[in-house]
Amino acid sequence: MNNPQIIIFGEVLFDCFPDGNLVLGGAPFNVAWHLQAFGVSPLFISRIGNDAYGKIIKKAMEDWGMNITGLQEDKINPTGMVQVKLINNEPHYDILENSAYDFIDSSLIPNLPQHSILYHGTLALRNSTSAKTLEKIKTDISPSIFIDVNLRSPWWNLNRIKLLLKQASSLKLNQEELSFIVKEEKNINQAINHLFSTYPFNNIILTKGKAGAILFTRDNITHQISPSQNTTVIDTVGAGDAFCSVLILGMVKKWDILTTLIKAQKFASAIVGIQGATTNLKSFYASFLKH
Repeated sequence: MNNPQIIIFGEVLFDCFPDGNLVLGGAPFNVAWHLQAFGVSPLFISRIGNDAYGKIIKKAMEDWGMNITGLQEDKINPTGMVQVKLINNEPHYDILENSAYDFIDSSLIPNLPQHSILYHGTLALRNSTSAKTLEKIKTDISPSIFIDVNLRSPWWNLNRIKLLLKQASSLKLNQEELSFIVKEEKNINQAINHLFSTYPFNNIILTKGKAGAILFTRDNITHQISPSQNTTVIDTVGAGDAFCSVLILGMVKKWDILTTLIKAQKFASAIVGIQGATTNLKSFYASFLKH
């Protein structure tokens, strides 16, 4: 069987750092960018403004070799922008409302294959237009769904999140997000068991920052991975997205779980050593392609 088509749905935007630097970002975009560098060629579905920032994004995608058939242009709403503040080395976000990616149009979606893995988060679903487009995609092709909840206050609603979780086979979240979603359980293992008993996940990936990550499977297998103590941290923007991209790469390449986790942690540790969530240095990705 051929490898599944990877479909990435959601926001693309510019992260604006305190020093004035603008870095391309948005969790779904970051994942798509990394997967392209890994040779997977995902289809990224999003929307940019008819403005200078949108033109930069489109050119960057073309220069990177990405498929732009899923990239829409909005004549009214601007390209997404986020002001990033770093507090104790952790990013905090002020996210512009009514951005182009809030209005992804279902009538402009290209033909999609049935044999697909669909990755999405929650930020781009804050507006009903993009939310309805995502639901149409799910209905049309019944993909295997990977959710990275990526909760960004105030742009999420718990009831909406729970509906999304009912459709997913893979979930990635951090400890804070776990506590928001499973309020009734304080113990991590009990909270994870609650998720497995409530939703159809095959696996759940819990990221723990400096402590690494744990992968839980439905059949009670647990794998834990921790970063090297020598990891250099510039900022942690996009670390979770980097981790996700390698998890998806492992699915496509059919790597075993432990190999995938080790590579995902190694790549996330490399990303925190640069400013922002992406880089256009192809050499940065080379060592992660070896198996």
